[in-house]
Amino acid sequence: MSSTRYSILALALATLFSASSAISFYIWKKNLIEWDSKMKELQKSLNSALEKCAAERQGRIRAQQALRKAVVAQPQAKSENLDIPSYPMAPIGIVQSCFSTRNGTPRQPLVVPLARACLVFDSTTVPPASLEGLEEYSHCWIIYVFHLNTDLEKLWKHPSKSKFKAKVRVPRLKGGRMGVFATRSPHRLCPIGLTVAKVEAVQGNMLLLSGVDLVDGTPVLDIKPYLPYCDCIEGAVVPNWVMLDSMLSVTSVGFSDDFSSSLRDCWKSVEKKSLYSSPDELKSLVKQALSWDIRSVSQRNRPHNNLLKIGSGDASDNDSDLDDSQDGEASGELIYHLILDGMDFSYKIDGNGNVMVKEVHLSSAISFGNNKKRCNFLMWKDKIK
Repeated sequence: MSSTRYSILALALATLFSASSAISFYIWKKNLIEWDSKMKELQKSLNSALEKCAAERQGRIRAQQALRKAVVAQPQAKSENLDIPSYPMAPIGIVQSCFSTRNGTPRQPLVVPLARACLVFDSTTVPPASLEGLEEYSHCWIIYVFHLNTDLEKLWKHPSKSKFKAKVRVPRLKGGRMGVFATRSPHRLCPIGLTVAKVEAVQGNMLLLSGVDLVDGTPVLDIKPYLPYCDCIEGAVVPNWVMLDSMLSVTSVGFSDDFSSSLRDCWKSVEKKSLYSSPDELKSLVKQALSWDIRSVSQRNRPHNNLLKIGSGDASDNDSDLDDSQDGEASGELIYHLILDGMDFSYKIDGNGNVMVKEVHLSSAISFGNNKKRCNFLMWKDKIK
């Protein structure tokens, strides 16, 4: 009798477990179908937007950004059932940078020494004790996500359907193409970036950096100390085209007679939010940033008397790094824009590579994000080395 009862109990438990598994599978399948339907609707919406805005590259980018936000908001979504393991990762912190947009953000680290950023860690997952000892290093590696890419939706597609380009345009090759893994292009199979920055100071759950090439809002996955004895490789070799810095350098950077007064006027509004101590320090930052030609290859190849207002990026080329960065003036010259610390610096550049910064005003299109929690110079003035 006892064994019979156990058998009945075991059978009942097995039946219950089977029913529970069936219910769980039904719920999972239902959610998957709903998500798949939503993705198809979003994809359909994107395709419609692309057809309507074929002549407007900015319209195409905005449509892709809308889809990107929808996809990123569903971390449980998966691509077609591939036999490839996935590793869930979440940002440990967010960068508050002087570079408000992709346009103007240096293509490499340390080329703009005054470029500052505050890395604010998520205090719920990264306790301040995690940063102890980091201030003893001069530099650190930062692993981050290219979150402003306009082609992130490709990550959720089968590799055969993602249409990722094996080659990308290279600024130093005047737009010539090179294999993506031979470059540092942000448009990659996995949009993960690696950079190095100078450690200026550590305070609580925040890290002050300089020489950064990170845009404001960049999600950070990890940081590691820079170790000269193993990170600096003596005798390392690179292709000749990588060494052609003259391709991107400008001849001179000057400022108009009205620039200083317009900068002082803007400074009154941004002083309490800025990572800089004075208008003069900001002016030095502008000069350093514009010492390298930040324009895209297509912009550098355009005639200087082109009066057409052209969108700043083409998502199909995977080399877009601009955001409404140029416009035309009645005088027949192109005016470009550099957004730093929430301010719009307008400048022009002639055919000989001479840059003239005309004026600056507050940018109406760029905000500082959460101003109440934004780092500023006053928080760090006693700690900056």
